[in-house]
Amino acid sequence: MPQSVKTLAKEVGANQYAICGNGTIIYDLQKEEIIYDAFMEKEKVLNIIKICEQNSIYYNIYTTDEVITKTLNFNTLFYDKENSKKPIEKRTNINIVEKPYDYIKNYKNILILKMTICDNDKIIFDSIIKKLKNISKIDILEVEHMSRKNIKAGTKDIPVEYYYTEIAKKNTNKWTAIEFLINKLGIKKEEVVAIGDNQNDKEMVEQAGLGVSMGKSLLEAKNIGDVFVSDNNQSGVAEAINKYIL
Repeated sequence: MPQSVKTLAKEVGANQYAICGNGTIIYDLQKEEIIYDAFMEKEKVLNIIKICEQNSIYYNIYTTDEVITKTLNFNTLFYDKENSKKPIEKRTNINIVEKPYDYIKNYKNILILKMTICDNDKIIFDSIIKKLKNISKIDILEVEHMSRKNIKAGTKDIPVEYYYTEIAKKNTNKWTAIEFLINKLGIKKEEVVAIGDNQNDKEMVEQAGLGVSMGKSLLEAKNIGDVFVSDNNQSGVAEAINKYIL
């Protein structure tokens, strides 16, 4: 379990369960153990790496402990710049590896949450997605827009834009993890409130008893959700909690 997740849970006063990796694992914060997992098969990951290498596509592998990458670019470049602003216990652990294929292949009992694929050329990106869809027993997140982030360089903000997708084990998302947890705890679906702003939140916002979509988000643009609140910069989560939970 990443230390950064434990630190964040402590910061917000969460002391029971944490759903991580887009629903790949549920962590019992009191017992300090994983109670649910949907890890990717190593052979599937190696196959995806091989396709990416053959087509010169940028990729990362997310495990329970680290983000594995060949170079800092796109999302990992953003993580690295954000790490410089954070205390050690809140940083994303980035492991730069010269040969990720060999690293993964030789790593015994590696627990892989997901992979990300990134490129700034739409034609190349769509082409690799088409090839990856031929691999069985994986889910590829349908992303229709570019990811846009600003990286601080001195006094300037440098915009970084790229297409990306996330790959996980088949039928793995935040809602499947929530469903496991509410069944375990005897909670009704109608009692669940889910707050989201991105494509990987879609299932839980649609399935929860009350689905809350953040303002200026992909979900709001698609009219997905029962209610809509302000965006993150305008304390939308606090608005949702105060209006619909407390």
